[in-house]
Amino acid sequence: MDSGSVHEAVVKSWNEDVLASLCGLVEIPAVSPAYDADWERNGHLRAAAEHVRDWIASRGLPGAQCEVVQLDGRAPLLVADVPATAGTTARGTVLLYGHLDKQPPLGDWSDGLGPWQAVLRDGRLYGRGAVDDGYSGYAATTALTAIQATGGRHARVVLLLETGEESGSPDLPAYLEHLSDRLGEVSLVVCLDGGGGDYERMWLTESLRGVVQATVTVRVLETSAHSGLASGIVPSSFRVMRQLLDRVEDPVTGEVTVPEMNVPIPEERRAEAEALAALEPGAAARRYRLVDGMRAASDDDVELILNNTWRPTLSVIGAGGLPDPAVAGAVLRASTSLRLSFRTPPTVDAEVARAALVKILTSEVPYGAQVEVGDFLLLNGWQAPATAPWLAARLEEIGDLVFDEACRRIGIGGGIPFMEMLSRRYPDAQFVVTGALGADSNMHVPDEWLNIAFAEQVTEAVAHILDAHARS
Repeated sequence: MDSGSVHEAVVKSWNEDVLASLCGLVEIPAVSPAYDADWERNGHLRAAAEHVRDWIASRGLPGAQCEVVQLDGRAPLLVADVPATAGTTARGTVLLYGHLDKQPPLGDWSDGLGPWQAVLRDGRLYGRGAVDDGYSGYAATTALTAIQATGGRHARVVLLLETGEESGSPDLPAYLEHLSDRLGEVSLVVCLDGGGGDYERMWLTESLRGVVQATVTVRVLETSAHSGLASGIVPSSFRVMRQLLDRVEDPVTGEVTVPEMNVPIPEERRAEAEALAALEPGAAARRYRLVDGMRAASDDDVELILNNTWRPTLSVIGAGGLPDPAVAGAVLRASTSLRLSFRTPPTVDAEVARAALVKILTSEVPYGAQVEVGDFLLLNGWQAPATAPWLAARLEEIGDLVFDEACRRIGIGGGIPFMEMLSRRYPDAQFVVTGALGADSNMHVPDEWLNIAFAEQVTEAVAHILDAHARS
C-alpha cells in the first residue's frame, strides 16, 4: 500500500467529505446520560448516532452493514460491520472504537465560539465533541476507504461508537454480551479516544488510570441553626468533613494514603516517564494555565508524570449544602456533601478500593456525626499487553511514513472504560490506543478544538496499521 496514495486519499476525504458532516455532529447537543436525565426523551444521542450512521452508509464500503442498536433503557450504540478485503490472511475481527456522547458545555466559551457551534478557524474545528470523540468514527471509516482505494487490505472490521463513555460506559457490558456472537474473536482493538503531548508524532497509550467516585455527606443537625447560637456547641459539618478528608489524603503533599489505592510503580513505567520528561523539560506543568505565583505539585518532571499516571490522586469535583457566598446567611448548616473523585493506578481493583474508602470514612467518626458514602462510580484502570512483532514493526515505520518523529508511548491520567472491559474479554488481542487529543485540546472544558491536520495523520496511521494486520 503506497503511503503517498494513502495520504492523498485521506486528505481529500477529510476536506471533501468529513468536515461538513463532522460540523453537523458538533451541532447536536448529545450530552452524555449522566448529565442529561431526560436524554432518551430529548433524543440527541440517538440523533448523533443516526447522523454518523447515515454518513458511513454513504461511503460505499462494499458489503458494509451499519445500524443503530438500542437495548431497552440503554443509550444507543452505532455498529458498522465491514467485511474483509480479498486476500486477507489475518484471523479474527478488528474492533475500532470511539464515542459520540459529549461532556456538558461547562462555562463560558470565547467570543465567536460555542459548544454547539462548529467553527473552522486556523486549521482547527471548535465545538463540543469535535476531538472528544466525534472525529473518531470519521477517521476510522476514512482509513478503511483509503485502504480500499489504494489497493490495501484489512480484516473484517466492526466499528463501535457508543453514547455513554463520558458517563463511565455503564451500558457497554450489556452491549458486548448482546453482540458477542457477531463480534466473534477479536484480534486487534484500535481506540481513537486517546492522544498525547504534542502534534509531531503518534502517541500510543500504554496505561490508563481507574476511577473511584463517591458522594460523602456529613450530617450534624436535623435542621440548620443560627451560627451565632449553635457554633461552639455543635461542631461544624465542614470541620468533620475536613478531618475525614485528612484520613485519605495528606493535606500538605496531596498523597492519597488509602493503602488499597496504591501500587508499586513498575520500573519500565518509571523509565518511560524519564524519557518523556527528557523529551520536553517542563512541559508537564507548562500545559496548564496556572495562576500567577502558583507552582506545580513538584519541581521534578518525572514525579509529575508518575503522579498523573501511576499514583492515586483526589479531586473534589462537587459540593452540596454550601450556598453561594453572595447569599450565605449566618447559619450553621445541617450537613455538607462533597463529590470525591479518586484517580487510581492502572492495576488497582476499584471495588477493593471502594470498600476501603467506605470503611475509613465511616469508622469512629468525630463527635459521632452521621456519614453517608454512596452514589459510586467505579472504573478499573488498564495496561497495554506486550506488542506483537508485526505491530511493533509497523508502528516503527509509521514514524517515517506519516509523521516526522518516531511514535512515543505514554501513560494517561484519565480512563477509557471500554479498554479494561475488552482486555478481560479478549486477553490475546493487540491494542492500539491513540488519537488526536492534545493536552491543549480543551476536552471537557470551554473552547474544545480538533487539530484537523493531526487528525488526518492519525487517520493515515490507522490505515497502515489495519493493512499490516491484514497481512500478519
